[in-house]
Amino acid sequence: MSKDEDRAHPFRASHQDAAAAKETPDTPQTRAPAYRLAFSDPEFLLREELRPVRFQLELLKPQMIMDERGIESTVVMFGGARIPSPQNADKARTKTLRELSKYYEEARRFAYLMTERSQATYGREFVICTGGGPGVMEAGNQGADEAGGQSIGLNIVLPHEQAPNPFVTPDLSFNFHYFAIRKMHFLMRAAAITVFPGGFGTMDELFETLTLIQTGRMTPIPILLFGREFWDKVINWQALAEAGTISESDLKLFHYVETADEAVEIIDNWRKSKD
Repeated sequence: MSKDEDRAHPFRASHQDAAAAKETPDTPQTRAPAYRLAFSDPEFLLREELRPVRFQLELLKPQMIMDERGIESTVVMFGGARIPSPQNADKARTKTLRELSKYYEEARRFAYLMTERSQATYGREFVICTGGGPGVMEAGNQGADEAGGQSIGLNIVLPHEQAPNPFVTPDLSFNFHYFAIRKMHFLMRAAAITVFPGGFGTMDELFETLTLIQTGRMTPIPILLFGREFWDKVINWQALAEAGTISESDLKLFHYVETADEAVEIIDNWRKSKD
């Protein structure tokens, strides 16, 4: 806490009491869990009844840090963690993954181009935001880093993955327990969404975004699907419209692109139409 924050009110600051608690005399009473300050007691904070508080903390921490960094808008990049870089394509476990490695390079280039635009706003707008892991996520953070800009990584604790990739800006590398709060942070500042080929996680994030826009709970933004052949193969969008489970107009909620340049052009034109 800064000196200015200390002066914000006349009361003793919580961090002072937390430090003082470490100097408390060692007695049976002070060793008892009940004596711990509530905000310094991990066992208490991890209780079942405290889940609503943990929700709030996970929402607030990244929000406050991004506000302090002056980040106003992001460009979100969803995509498969298993998509290899072109240099590592020969190690991919399937032929399809080897072929999809071209999108690693497109993701890297797209992030580079958008970060150039971000730097024109002193890093306030169009900041690249990924899930912070490998594959397409790594490519996005790498492109932003190569352009000399900052980028966000929203990691989540999983049984077998994932550590932050080395290209995430350290001060913008976040870790989540709750998928729901993480997804909120993906969309709270989003000015555009790019979706590269991926698996369950990518599709979950895509359909969450489409549903929010379809139902009017979120302002429409560009949703760009990289790889028409992939997406048309795994999702029969037209069949949904023909069945009547979605409207024909819902098919206009997203655009197909193949290259970074196509994606940037759509975002630029969208911005111009709103000016």
